[in-house]
Amino acid sequence: MNKFINEKLLPNIFKFVNLNSVQALKSGVLATLPLTIVGSILLLLCNLPIEGARNFIADSGLKDIFLQGYYATFAILAMVAVIGIAYNYAKIEGQEGLGAGIIALVLFILLMSNSIKLDETTVTDVISKEWTSAKGMISAIIIGLFVGKFYSFLLKKGIAIKMPEGVPEGVSKSFASLVPSAIIIIIGLVIYAIFDKVFKTTMLEWIYKVIQTPLQSITDSLGGVIVIAFTVPFLWLFGVHGATIVSSVMNPILLANADSNSKLVQQGIELTVENGGRIVTPQFYDLFINLSGTGITLGLVMYLVAFSKSKQCREMGKLAFIPSLFNINEPILFGIPIVMNPILAIPFLIMPIISGLMLYFAQYFGLVPLFDSVILPWTTPPVISGFIVGGFRTALLQIVILVVSFFVYLPFIKKVDMMNLQRENETSNS
Repeated sequence: MNKFINEKLLPNIFKFVNLNSVQALKSGVLATLPLTIVGSILLLLCNLPIEGARNFIADSGLKDIFLQGYYATFAILAMVAVIGIAYNYAKIEGQEGLGAGIIALVLFILLMSNSIKLDETTVTDVISKEWTSAKGMISAIIIGLFVGKFYSFLLKKGIAIKMPEGVPEGVSKSFASLVPSAIIIIIGLVIYAIFDKVFKTTMLEWIYKVIQTPLQSITDSLGGVIVIAFTVPFLWLFGVHGATIVSSVMNPILLANADSNSKLVQQGIELTVENGGRIVTPQFYDLFINLSGTGITLGLVMYLVAFSKSKQCREMGKLAFIPSLFNINEPILFGIPIVMNPILAIPFLIMPIISGLMLYFAQYFGLVPLFDSVILPWTTPPVISGFIVGGFRTALLQIVILVVSFFVYLPFIKKVDMMNLQRENETSNS
């Protein structure tokens, strides 16, 4: 098994993780994080769980102000992502990143519909927030990766205007990006013309229908929950930061699911599965699959603090307890350790799946509400986070899951504890 892991499995995992496209995608999507957090706080202020405060905000006109800020953040996520992905790809390739980011944004706008219909009137030359938000995220990823890679390729091949020495660096870089930019824009115009004249649509609309919508349906399924819940701890078992890798790939799709739910709420439609609401959203991952950290290890920490007999486990419990309350469990992952530990691998892998399935069925049958666009920082403590995004029932479900995690980890951590105690006794006797 060790030979298979070290010679076959780990090299392929690290090869994938270190791909330029994966690194660029991870860093580029991460650039949207401040906008999602700020936008979520503004949306939360518009929909406070206290009726009196909610009515005051609506009557005073503050709601319109908060919504303006929400739309200015959440509604441009795809634009920020396309810039960030292309920028980071070019930087990884050793090229100037700003030019790649700007031309990616240009191509993204070029390939979207530039008109919207209001009643029977067509208004042209409009950048629709419909496509600059989460609905355009998959298009942003594709365009950002394409521009970053092709832009870097052209510069490496010397397809650029080279200025003589003595020309200011800013001017030199601008002229260097002129030819690659022109080539990419021409390619974009050809693509736009083909989709517009032949298929009577736009590339962004086509990507949304053919790629993004099926991906949203897959992630929102029972199988999608199991895959996501399994993959993150599986990667962590080998020391790979599974949460970073999986969230960088999945977060755009989960954001699109949350955006779909938010649109239902804005239309005054009850947010239920029957009305087209999505179950698997960023909150589903952050607050349940990743509850108290990858593997939902707070139950394990509770045992270490209250019942462990070995000195190593007791001290590790004291060290890890506070970080675990804020969903930070690296001390446990590397201190017990869980990484590369075949005994603790079993509960570490199955607990996120159990949590994901419990929430999936609870939301499917209406026991707890679906989530909209209120996305909290991932460090928000359990129970508090559940109450904010879903009320009392969601917070209660988090408590139940944490209790379940204690009993799932119990037989395995007891074994590790006894092994450590025996080793400590042998050491002291010798």
